[in-house]
Order: sequence, then structure tokens, then C-alpha cells
Amino acid sequence: MADLFDHALQQRQGKDAPLAARLRPRTLDEYVGQEHLLGPGRVLRKVIESDQLPSLILWGPPGSGKTTLAHIIAAQTKCYFESLSAVTAGVADLRRVMESSRERLALSGQRTILFVDEIHRFSKSQQDVILPHVEDGTITFIGATTENPSFEVIAPLLSRSRVYTLQQFTDEQVRSIVDHALSDEERGLGTLNVVVEPEAMEMLVGISKGDARTTLNSLELAAHATTPGTDGVRTVSLATVEDALQQRALMYDKDGDQHYDVISAFIKSIRGSDPDAAVYWLVRMLEAGEDPMFIARRIIISAAEDIGMAKPGALAVAVAAQQAVHFVGLPEGAIPLAEAVVYLATAPKSNSAYAALNKAREDVRKYGNAPVPMHLRNPVTGLMKKQGYGEGYKYSHDHPEHFAAMENLPERLQRQQYYVPSGQGYEQEVAQRIQHWWGDKKGGAKEPPKG
Repeated sequence: MADLFDHALQQRQGKDAPLAARLRPRTLDEYVGQEHLLGPGRVLRKVIESDQLPSLILWGPPGSGKTTLAHIIAAQTKCYFESLSAVTAGVADLRRVMESSRERLALSGQRTILFVDEIHRFSKSQQDVILPHVEDGTITFIGATTENPSFEVIAPLLSRSRVYTLQQFTDEQVRSIVDHALSDEERGLGTLNVVVEPEAMEMLVGISKGDARTTLNSLELAAHATTPGTDGVRTVSLATVEDALQQRALMYDKDGDQHYDVISAFIKSIRGSDPDAAVYWLVRMLEAGEDPMFIARRIIISAAEDIGMAKPGALAVAVAAQQAVHFVGLPEGAIPLAEAVVYLATAPKSNSAYAALNKAREDVRKYGNAPVPMHLRNPVTGLMKKQGYGEGYKYSHDHPEHFAAMENLPERLQRQQYYVPSGQGYEQEVAQRIQHWWGDKKGGAKEPPKG
């Protein structure tokens, strides 16, 4: 195993190392979370324990345990372990590792594992240096990244690696990590006799967004900033945690009424064409630690439900914002979210497509599987053609303006109108087109005949 990694482990486990580094799990049994990858019987756990690791990429959000897992592999493997950070390493460092790996394999038969932290920081040419040595088995490659490997890792290297997706820690998992830190007298804060008030604990856990490293380092700062009482207990208050995090605790329970109240205010502000209020509620959610993907999903729904056909491009803007925040992450991902919110709030509004969907759904549920008109059925066989399948169908492109009037609804629902243009924005043009094509045939909904 590499002296570099041994030295790093010793340094991080020293008294002066940050709490998150001191508490870094040393074995798979100490590792918290990622049961879908490292639970008993899982393939990744088996290959780590058997020291038969393939090349792999660990993809997950900050503080989800990617580097920690690399430390565990380093401690367990019989391979020589090299570690590089893509932030500081260059092509010369990669060539040095590859040359020494080739010599080591030739002289002693010992394989080398190369761990590259933040692999997305390497350029294509730097990643190209690694590729041939993975292909010929000189090294086993492990990359760690917070970014989507599909975009950040070159295709040949990606195809020769297994991608394992690490998930954010849940609030319960972060809380258990904090509890362990408070009780551990060897590497944690156990000797300081720290007690965290419930409101302060909620703040620590909630603001972390699943990042255990951020939580532990904030906890340590707050603990040392708290003066012991006469009983020797350091009682960490909400005010101290807020000071340590440099952020106020907002009244926003992601599982309670505040969650639903704020998202309701957000959506209704967009629907009400109030960009100022919409952006305010957006920031309220982000500052309180709401999942940006939840916000993005609601924005997409609003684009289709409330703006709809009045400005169809709103849906594309909303989806682009979701992709952008997924790709960029926070805090910068808040910018495309804000852009989409302002765009939607200031766009013309129409719920005509949503209303059409609901009205058609009612008829489908009310009248069941009404027969498809014969002229719309596809005459796949000669028998079907003899029975009248497809008879009378008009191919639109063979007619003037590429339009031919036909009854396309089941017989009992003919002349039923589900989509009624609102006359807002782009729908003014849509309404004119429908009137030109259909005239009075699309002039309003009628109750289908009974029976």
C-alpha cells in the first residue's frame, strides 16, 4: 500500500484533524449508508472484501462518502494504492504513476489501484493518459466525482468502468453520525461532554442537505464555541449553531405544514403572474434546505398546468432549468431556477390543456372503452379490410392545407370538445386555426347521448 495514503490516514486521524476526518470509517462495518451498494451480499461489498475490484467510478453528492470508501479500499487491498487529486495533479503525475505501476507489476506481480478524486476536473487529454493502462490491466482505476460521469468522463474510460451511484445521506443517517460523534471518546467529541439542544440538532441535520462532512465540522465548531456549564456540560444552542453555520434557521419543516404552505404560495405566485413573490418563495425554500429537484419538478408541472398552450416554450424552459440544476448543483443551480420562475410568472397563462386532460379523463372513466371508428382502424389483414377497417380514412397530407375533416372520436362522443383555447398568448393563433379548420364543429362541448 502506498506510503502517501498511510500518511494521509495518520494525518487525518490526528488530534488536529477536522472532526469529519477523524471520524472517517475505517472498515465497511463502520460505514454508514449506501446499503444498496455495500449492504451484506451486495456485489460491490463482495469484490472489495475479496480484493478483486474492477475499475469503477463513484458518483455522488458532496459528503456522501466517496473518498471514505476509497480509504477503506486502501486499508483492505493487497494492491499498491496510489491517490491523486485532479485539482492538483497533472499529466506528469499520471505518467509517473503509470510507469511505477508497470515496473511494480513486472518485478513483483503486485497490482496497482489508482484513485483519482474529482475525476471530472481532468481534461480529456489527461483522462486519455489513464485509458491504455486500464485497458492492458496495468492499473485498476477508481474515480470519484460529484458530476454526471456521462458528461465528465470520456466514453472509452467510462465503458471500461462500473459506475456506482452514491446517495445523499438521509436525515436519520446524518443524525446517527452526529450521535456517534458526540459519544466517541477516541476520535469524536465524547470527552467534551457535549449536549445538542433539539432545535440545534434539527438545524444541523436539516441544513446539511445530506452532507455529513459539513454537519460534523459545523458541530465541532459549535461545540468548541460553547462554554461548559457548572456541571461541565457544553449545551449547544440553536443560536450557537446558527452562528457556526452563518445561517439563520428558517421555520420550514420539510415534512410538515410549512413545506406545503410555502410550495403552495410559490405555485400560486407563479399562477398569479407575480415574479417578485415567486422568487421570494423560491429563495425561502432554497435557504431552508429544500431539495432543488423537488422545486424543479413543481416548476415543470406549473409550466404545463398554468402556462400551457398560452406559451408552450415555458415547458422547455422549465425542463432546461431542471437539467441545469441537476448538472450544476447548488448554489449556482439556483440561477437557472430563478430564471425559469421569472419566465413562468411573467408568461401569459392558460390551463386549457390541463382542463382538456381532466375532461377527457372523465369521459374515459364514464364511458369506458368506446369502439374506435372503423375508418381509424388499421387494416393489417385482408379480412380486416373486408370488414371495413380503414374505409373512408382521409390522409391529411393529400388534401389542401394538409387538413381533411373527419370524425375521430368514438360515435357516442362525437362533437364533444375537450380542448377550448383560452385566447391568451399563442392560443389566439391556435383558436383561429381551429376555427378555420373545423368551424362550428368545434364550437362547444355537448353532453354525449345516453345509452
